Amino acid sequence: MPRVLRILNRLIIGGPATNATLLTKYMEPEFDTQLVIGEKDDHEQDATYLTDNLGIRPLVVSTMKRSINPVNDGKAYLEIKAFIEKYKPDIVHTHAAKAGIIGRMAAEACKVPVIVHTFHGHVFHSYFSKWQTESFIMMERYLARRSTGIVAISKTQKAELVNTYKICEEEKMNIIPLGLDLDKFKVHPEQKRIEFRNKYKVQDDDILVGIVGRIVPVKNHTLFVEAAARVMTQTNKKVKFIIIGDGDMRQQMENEFRKANMDYAYFPYEQRLATATCLSWQMNMDEVFSALDIVALTSHNEGTPLSLIEAQAAGRALVSTNVGGVTDVVLQNKSGYVVEAGNATDFADSLLKLIEDIDLRKEFGIKGMEFAHNNFSYQRLVSDMSGYYFSLLEHNKKK
Repeated sequence: MPRVLRILNRLIIGGPATNATLLTKYMEPEFDTQLVIGEKDDHEQDATYLTDNLGIRPLVVSTMKRSINPVNDGKAYLEIKAFIEKYKPDIVHTHAAKAGIIGRMAAEACKVPVIVHTFHGHVFHSYFSKWQTESFIMMERYLARRSTGIVAISKTQKAELVNTYKICEEEKMNIIPLGLDLDKFKVHPEQKRIEFRNKYKVQDDDILVGIVGRIVPVKNHTLFVEAAARVMTQTNKKVKFIIIGDGDMRQQMENEFRKANMDYAYFPYEQRLATATCLSWQMNMDEVFSALDIVALTSHNEGTPLSLIEAQAAGRALVSTNVGGVTDVVLQNKSGYVVEAGNATDFADSLLKLIEDIDLRKEFGIKGMEFAHNNFSYQRLVSDMSGYYFSLLEHNKKK
């Protein structure tokens, strides 16, 4: 059977880790896959439960980290190159930016027959300075020329990568949407809702608006705070705002809630439910989404947001900024509202529509659930990727 070396930046909560681990597990027995991962930063939430639950034993390259470091990056390149020479894969498939750079350079040096890279998102805006961004674009163009195939996870992302940033020609890029294990979101949702709300002291009639993800600049929690403050001046409903996640911008977010005169609590330290409460990281997202009523995403930049797919799978209404592949995973005005990035007024108005109308929330939830389960299962992901791999291998034989 063909051998696949799958290389992932780091094993943290999010779409890339979920995607890579599901492919590693479920592409057997057609493909023999070894997963290689880098080292996470201290503030990032470890996701080794993904590999543990699936029985995967990844190879850890401790020098492959998020930040750019010529010494560590060089060591990571040599270690991965040595492993490629030993493992002799038919396919090297890299996921996300750092793994894509180091892994593809090592694979090309070893003359691996098929080299594939997946863009789960990109760093071409809202992350770095102009000159750094231009450097990354040039690097990705260079690496794309040395890749057999490039995977985009949405139509919007493909259009952006091909037309806006000109990473590669359209023919080289294939769209394979994310696939997730969504079955758990249908199992005992009411029981999970009651248990989660009891744990965090939430009343039955509290309307929970939640945001999920790292508390870092690109996720723009500032917009979440601004929208929450506007909502609280315009509704008489019992609304609570829940932040799931953590990160190096948490203190700034906390200060912003306090400046907005909103009662705030960080639950791990202060175990009470405030108007705005940060629960830090949660492992069982089926329980989280069962307890929420509305799920928000306020990012400046995204690939395909995992939280929006899972929230719909759990039957939750959405409000999101119009970034990345959001419009490919949200049914606009049917499962959620999509507004322009940075517009706190429109974001708050969209939240208010759902807060004030329980029937609308239920209608959006039903449509979103059907859409998510029909389009984003891991079974579909595995089938799509398997067909893509075989086509690339066959094309390579004919060269």
